[in-house]
Amino acid sequence: MSEEASAVIAQAVAKGISLAVAESLTGGAVAADLVSIPGASAVFRGGIVAYDPVIKHDLLEVDAAALASGGAVTALVATQMAEGVAKRLSSDFAVATTGVAGPDPEPVSGQMPGTVFIAVAGTALGTLVRELALTGDRAEIRAKATRAALQALADGIAIDD
Repeated sequence: MSEEASAVIAQAVAKGISLAVAESLTGGAVAADLVSIPGASAVFRGGIVAYDPVIKHDLLEVDAAALASGGAVTALVATQMAEGVAKRLSSDFAVATTGVAGPDPEPVSGQMPGTVFIAVAGTALGTLVRELALTGDRAEIRAKATRAALQALADGIAIDD
């Protein structure tokens, strides 16, 4: 149970909004953190772990041409993942993670390990994206990306305050 997840659930409950997640490199860790919080069922609609580019396209409506030309680790892909899961799961807010945990670079773009994009859909300012350059081994990068996604979601929800 993380402080970040607890804050997100508390915000969502207080505002009466629903949440969803689309995850790639975090592999379900963001969703797992959210559902570890008592009361999450009141606001968390679900998540989609879309690790494969075909799944990103088929389930989240990420543009196939963008995936083929730029790879899965871009601001555009993160944006489309967040917007796609919000639409698919009928949620008010959604967060998406895509990035390279390593040890190898992303095969299409060559993005290096530690490159992460996090998008939050549903804010008063539209979909917001953060690009991160994280350090550490595969597990550390994934853990840092999970915490960053929860913080981005909390920040996105707070914009409407």
